[in-house]
Amino acid sequence: MSEKPLAGIKVIDFTGVQAGPACTQMLAWFGADVIKVERPQGGDVTRNQLRDDPDLDALYFTMLNSNKRSLAINTKTPEGKEVMEKLIREADILVENFAPGAMDRMGLGWEHIHELNPRLIFGSVKGFNDDSSWNDLKVYENVAQAAGGAASTTGFWDGPPTISGSALGDSNTGMHLMIGLLTAIIHRNATGVGQKVSVSMQDAVLNLTRVKLRDQQRLEKIGYLEEYPQYPNGEFGDAVPRGGNAGGGGQPGWILKCKGWETDPNAYIYFTVQEQNWKRTAEAIGRPEWVEDPEYTTARARQPHIFEIFAEIEKWLADKTKYEAVDILRKWEVPCAPVLSMKELAEDPDMRKSGTIVEVEQKGRGTYLTVGSPIKFSNFKPEIKGAPLLGEHGSEVLADLGYDANEIVALRDKQIIV
Repeated sequence: MSEKPLAGIKVIDFTGVQAGPACTQMLAWFGADVIKVERPQGGDVTRNQLRDDPDLDALYFTMLNSNKRSLAINTKTPEGKEVMEKLIREADILVENFAPGAMDRMGLGWEHIHELNPRLIFGSVKGFNDDSSWNDLKVYENVAQAAGGAASTTGFWDGPPTISGSALGDSNTGMHLMIGLLTAIIHRNATGVGQKVSVSMQDAVLNLTRVKLRDQQRLEKIGYLEEYPQYPNGEFGDAVPRGGNAGGGGQPGWILKCKGWETDPNAYIYFTVQEQNWKRTAEAIGRPEWVEDPEYTTARARQPHIFEIFAEIEKWLADKTKYEAVDILRKWEVPCAPVLSMKELAEDPDMRKSGTIVEVEQKGRGTYLTVGSPIKFSNFKPEIKGAPLLGEHGSEVLADLGYDANEIVALRDKQIIV
């Protein structure tokens, strides 16, 4: 495939931190021309956050802004706003994740943008949707996980709500927004008219927590949840409880110790007791008598004994590393996986081969690892490039808009652009 899928699509990336940049980065990977508009003083705040080298852009920034072009411009000046309006007239998509009302205060609200370019699609990330009574709250990743139901349903029943290490609030919201933007592009191509596409972090987290909303309705109707560890001997309150490492889809599972767990915090596997594979599972762990035992033959019968079953499986795992265990269990078609650390993933040759983890050349830094496209295509493989330096493409972008060399120099002299 010679042309990238989104070639010809022009995107103004007016975002910072993670949710917006994750969305626009993937658009850039797939071929869109993404112009990241930043403040001349410092740019995106993540350029300076959690640095491993005080003289370089942080990995936080580079891992969310590859394949983009950077225009560092003061949009609060008349000249800067004029540049923005010229960009808007030529763009297909503008994405922003400012605080509520910020775009209106800049004079770049949806109505004005739609007037400047009726074909443009306006993408917006906010903490809460417009109908929420909390829509003025400032939101970060963990705030979104708390508000979206993830924290209350994660962790163990005798401990506090727990935040996931995955970016359910940020990157997940960015992916939801990208789906909306591409849908709006298809609609725009059919109608000729753009529209505003909004995604709230609370909504995106809840979308990934929908099975817990399913469980809430079941709990209210029957008073218990048979697949949770609290059943049958524990008590249920009026809300979905935390279930530890229990499987959420009706197939009991747990994280179990393997050889070396005393010194390796990740010497574990996730083991699933799949109902339709119970016979082979019992045989795999050396307990074939369980197949005909009436206390073990069905999932409902097994549930009161589930931790006894897991304890027996741990005995079987005691002399096996997590990799050895998985290699045995896969032959019995037992759904399982090793608990992989970030170090193991970074060094995994399969992840490198697939392009899920890639080594990228970055100006000044050399090479670093980043996560590549999780979406695979049969005739297109995204090429992951370095992230832009602050204002690196300012002259180039302005020239594309029709500014001549003298005008660009004048804007730079006035410190309107870097």
